Amino acid sequence: MPQKNQVQLITYPDSLGGDLQSLHQVLSNYLSDLFKGGIHILPPFPSSGDRGFAPLTYLEIEPTFGTWEDIKAIGRQYDVLVDLMVNHISRKSTYFQDFLKNGRRSEYADLFITLDKVWEDGKPVKDDVDKIFLRRPRPYSTFHIEETGTEETVWTTFGKEDPSEQIDLDIRSDKVKQLLTAFFTNFSANNVKTVRLDAVGFVIKKLGTSCFFVEPEIYDFLDWIKEMADSLGIELLPEVHAHSQIQNKLAERGYWIYDFILPYTILETMLNNSSQKLCEYLKVRPSKQFTMLDCHDGIPVLPDLAGLVDTKAARNVVDLCVERGSTLSLIVSDEHKGEGGFDVHQIGGTYYSVLGFNDDAYIASRAIQFFAPGIPQVYYVGLLAGENDNEAVKATGENRAMNRHNYTMQEIEASLKKDVVQRLLKLIRFRNDYPAFNGDFQVLESAKDEVHLSWCKDSHSCTLFIDLKTKRTVITYLDSTGERIQYSV
Repeated sequence: MPQKNQVQLITYPDSLGGDLQSLHQVLSNYLSDLFKGGIHILPPFPSSGDRGFAPLTYLEIEPTFGTWEDIKAIGRQYDVLVDLMVNHISRKSTYFQDFLKNGRRSEYADLFITLDKVWEDGKPVKDDVDKIFLRRPRPYSTFHIEETGTEETVWTTFGKEDPSEQIDLDIRSDKVKQLLTAFFTNFSANNVKTVRLDAVGFVIKKLGTSCFFVEPEIYDFLDWIKEMADSLGIELLPEVHAHSQIQNKLAERGYWIYDFILPYTILETMLNNSSQKLCEYLKVRPSKQFTMLDCHDGIPVLPDLAGLVDTKAARNVVDLCVERGSTLSLIVSDEHKGEGGFDVHQIGGTYYSVLGFNDDAYIASRAIQFFAPGIPQVYYVGLLAGENDNEAVKATGENRAMNRHNYTMQEIEASLKKDVVQRLLKLIRFRNDYPAFNGDFQVLESAKDEVHLSWCKDSHSCTLFIDLKTKRTVITYLDSTGERIQYSV
C-alpha cells in the first residue's frame, strides 16, 4: 500500500495521556478525523536511555506503555510508523549482556563491532578517527568481560555516557541480518505499515572515510533491507541528517526521504519576512518527502543545510531563538562545521516558542508545510502549540526535554480549546480532504515579503497567500460546485 497523502501525527507512546491505551483514547475522542495519514509512534520498546532510542529489543513493548495488542488496535484504524535504530542497540539488551558475560564465546559476539574488525590489531589510528563524523569524543567504548577478566572495545557512534549506552551493530554480519529480519517480521505481524530507519547513515564503518553514508556500501545495505521489508509489506523511511546531495541521491533511488531543510527555511522566512530562499527551494526540492517543522530532537541546521545557508545570517536566527529560550545541539568534528566555525546542529525548543508565541506566524508556517509537496507530519507538542518545558529540562538534565512535554488528559483538553490550535485543526482537515493536493504544485510569482503557492487537479484548485509583514494567511479554493471560496486561516 502506498503512503496516504494526508497528515500524520508524531508522538511518544506516553505523551498524550500516559500510555498507548490513552493515546488511542485521545485519537478516538478528540482527533478522530485529523490524522488520516497515520501515526508515528516514537520508540515504544523497552529501552535503557535516550527516551526510547537505546532499545533492548523490538520484540516487546515497554510494559508501562502497554502491549503489542495496543499497537495492533491503533493499527486497525491508522497506518502506524515506528522507528528501528538500525545502527545500534542497548548495552542492557540480552545480546550485549551475554557478550559482557562471555566475550568472544558469546553466541551474539558477531553482532557487535570489536575494533579488530576495523583495525587489524584492534588499536584505533588517530588519522582514521580524525576523518570520522563524530557524534561523541570517541566512536568506541571499552567494557569489562566477566568470564575472562579482559577488556573489549566496541564501536559506539552515539551516547553521552562513557561507556556508551548504545552499542553499534555490525550490519555485515549474517547474525545482524537475521535479527533485523526477526524484528521486521514481528512488526508486520502487529500492523506496522512503515519503519523509519533511524541513524541509517552511520551503519557503514570504513577506514579512510567519515563513516557516514559511505558509498556504495550504504546502497547495498539499503537494497537488502528494502527487499526484506517489501516481502513483508512494510515501507521504509531512511532517516539521514546530511547534505542535501545525499538526500537527493536517496530520492533518485526511489526512497522516501525527510525534508530536514524545510523547518529552518520556513523559520528564517518568518523571522526575516523574506520568501526568496523558500521559493527558490520549493521549486527544486524532491516531492517524495516527509515534511515536518518540529520533532523530538530539534530544528535541523547543519549538516542538512550545508551550503544552503549564509552562516552569518544563520547566526542571527540562532541567536534570536536562544533569546527566546532555545538550546543548541552542536557539531563536534571541525571539518563538519560551517564557515567561520558555525557549529549549530539543531535548535532546541518548540516551534511555537521560537516564533515568539505568534499565532499568525505559527499558522502561516504550518500552511507552508502543508502546501509543500510531501507527507506532512505534525509533532504532538506542535499540534497543541506547546511552549518550552523548562521544568522538564531541569528535572531530567536533558535539553531536548524542552520539546518533549507529557500531556495529561486535562492539559490536552485545555490545549485543544486554544484559538491557535483550533485554527491548526481546521488547516489539517483542509489538507487531508481537498483533492487538489494529489495534483500539480506550483510556486507562483510573488513579492519578496509574500508567499504564493498553488495546487491544481482536474476541476479542483487552491492557492495559499501569506503576507509576511503581517503574517496574514489566506487560502482560496474552488468547492465541489465550482464556487470560489476564500478563508483566512
